[in-house]
Amino acid sequence: MKIKATLEKIPGGMMVVPLLIAAILNTFAPNLLRIGNFTEALFVNGASTLIALFLLCTGAQINVKSFGVSVGKGATLLVTKWVVGAAFGLIAYLFAGDNGLWLGLAPIAVIAAMTNSNGGLFVALVGQYGSKEDRAAYSLLALNDGPFLTMVALSIFGAMGFVDGMFSLQSFIAVLLPILVGMVLGNLDEEMRVFLDKGSSMLIPFFAFALGMGIDFAAIIEGGLAGIALGLLTVFFTGTAGYFVFKAFKWNPIVGAAEGSTAGNAVATPAAIAAANASFASFVDIATVQVAASVVTTAILLPLYVAFLVKRLEKKGFTFEQGNMMKVDS
Repeated sequence: MKIKATLEKIPGGMMVVPLLIAAILNTFAPNLLRIGNFTEALFVNGASTLIALFLLCTGAQINVKSFGVSVGKGATLLVTKWVVGAAFGLIAYLFAGDNGLWLGLAPIAVIAAMTNSNGGLFVALVGQYGSKEDRAAYSLLALNDGPFLTMVALSIFGAMGFVDGMFSLQSFIAVLLPILVGMVLGNLDEEMRVFLDKGSSMLIPFFAFALGMGIDFAAIIEGGLAGIALGLLTVFFTGTAGYFVFKAFKWNPIVGAAEGSTAGNAVATPAAIAAANASFASFVDIATVQVAASVVTTAILLPLYVAFLVKRLEKKGFTFEQGNMMKVDS
């Protein structure tokens, strides 16, 4: 029975399927796994611990030795992605209704989804249309993994008085420390980086299931369509912004567009934010579902959008050969 292969055929399947299964169980048989001891600890209450371990494994993949290779491109990608995502998050807060939602979207879901990018999808797209230097840019872009940049945006909005988004220094340290520990381990020992890399993929279905055990299926019905819209915003606004920013710097614009996605690990961000500031707790369920929907939507749509942009450039006389975009002399 090819469970892993089947899940991998579904966009975001390793995250979406366990989350949906858990949400169904939680809705129709909420006490089935709430039997105490190891079972409940892992499948129901384990989200925070699993997410912390995931952040540690992810932090180990941030290679400071590679920063110098493409630091300019990586920083540009990171800043562009964050600015666009944070701007939409601010709009969501400014125009949110009495229920705290903007067009059905939870503002923390907007920030979490739009400021985070799918590293695997980025590397795959850039591997096809970009250079080795372009691929190395992800070593810096990987800094948007996890809840840190979402916390930064919320803190800025809190200082501006738009949201109760302030976090104590201790909260920032508590979120960052697992990432920093992983980063130190990965940079001190390459074998540790390789070893922990396995965990960053393996843990996703487990923390997704634990998150799903806190979601009522009604939240999926309520937030699913809005989450698809969030995915569209992510692709067409962060991807297009990256395209034009890279074009302005006379870099390969396809590389800029390739960051217009949401990573599966962003599903954990609303829960991590609520753990650091309880004022966001009421939006965790719907935000988690919406981010999950954005993950699936962007995984399907971004490659199609990039292919469209490539065709558009080819019609203008550009070609992509051996990882380089070149103008064909007419």
